Amino acid sequence: MKTLKKSPKHAHLRLTVLSGALLSLLFATSAQADINDVNKSIENALKFGQDDGKYGQIKFQLRFRYDNTDTDNPTKIVGNAATMRMQIGYLTPEFHGLQGYAEYAGNQDIVANDYNSTRNGKTQYETIPDPQQNVLNQLWVSYKGLPDTEIKVGRQRFDFDNQRFISTVDWRQLQQVFDGLLITNTSLPNTTIKAGYVLKRQTVFATVEGMQMPFANLTYNFKDIGNLTSYAYLMDFNEDHNASNQTYGIRFDGTRKINDDFSGHYLVEYAYQKEHTQNPTHYHASYYHVVGGLTAFGVTAKAGMEQLDGSGKNKTFDTPLGLVHAFNGWADQFVITPNEGLRDVYGSLAGEIEGVKLTGMYHEYSNDSGNKDFGREWNFLVTKEFAKHYTLLAKYAYYDAGKVAAVNAATAGTPNAALGQFDTQKFWLGASVSF
Repeated sequence: MKTLKKSPKHAHLRLTVLSGALLSLLFATSAQADINDVNKSIENALKFGQDDGKYGQIKFQLRFRYDNTDTDNPTKIVGNAATMRMQIGYLTPEFHGLQGYAEYAGNQDIVANDYNSTRNGKTQYETIPDPQQNVLNQLWVSYKGLPDTEIKVGRQRFDFDNQRFISTVDWRQLQQVFDGLLITNTSLPNTTIKAGYVLKRQTVFATVEGMQMPFANLTYNFKDIGNLTSYAYLMDFNEDHNASNQTYGIRFDGTRKINDDFSGHYLVEYAYQKEHTQNPTHYHASYYHVVGGLTAFGVTAKAGMEQLDGSGKNKTFDTPLGLVHAFNGWADQFVITPNEGLRDVYGSLAGEIEGVKLTGMYHEYSNDSGNKDFGREWNFLVTKEFAKHYTLLAKYAYYDAGKVAAVNAATAGTPNAALGQFDTQKFWLGASVSF
């Protein structure tokens, strides 16, 4: 891997001091005996002194992140980003079933900004897609006057199921949000129906793109067993016609308690995708995801296989609106599915020690037939949540490209596209306060 000597040393020194001071401050705050009293005072102030929120409520989040991205690409300089995200919004009180919400979001560089944000023109650096921008993040009105039904219209967050297909992409400093209509109905026993229509999306790059997407997501809960979900997403993108697709799927996932010390976990999912409306490429591709796991004495072990089919020349199974970072490794080497498809065989371990959550994952990648090696990856995560409103995070990803010469040459120059032919390591430190 490249060394950091290509980046200014003083920036890294200041970053180290700043991040260390911020983390120390949060630790010190959490250690105070009266932290709950402080939180209560803040919560009360954000509700204008009314516990019942009869005047509405201000919602607030401040999230710091340091991101270091280093690949073996000889044409790129190590990327270092220290950014602060602020979200502040006002939720109105409910009045005859009506309620509204408005939220501003901004991302600001602090100290280190030696990275390609996709919008700052610093293409000599590695890409860290967290541009310094300010946006109207949410602006919606909801109505709950009908039995077991909520109707929400405006700019809003969508997070469906495990966020593989539709997501806010909250991992990035700026979120993906949607302009449209969402109807949620729970009138049938054990059943949740979500349906609606999207006209625009605001991306994590702070750009607004026109689209048309009718969608439906239906979930039935089998008590103590799991959830059976079926979905249909018909995505028609105004600018990128090649991304337009119609996706239909079914999934079953759940957790079954065996006794006080043991629980089983399982997921089975299948989806089918083909071209839609203006997409000039005729194709069809399938998606498979199978997971099995066991929790024993507080430690959870899982093993799974996820596959996105490819044709080798024309089109692949894609998830253009999903939270890709949570799947196929945190190094983000497969943001766009390789032409030959992708098979990800993985395992994970997760546990908790003194309130500190620990997670480790290992991935083996290949094409969809399993006969071409696409490399392997190790992921590690440490998080600590305390006093209800505070979170600390440290995260690491290492991708070993192995013998693969190129994963998907078609992604060259695309924002946040994978450089699959290079070994890659990424490291993150984060701290957040949320009320």
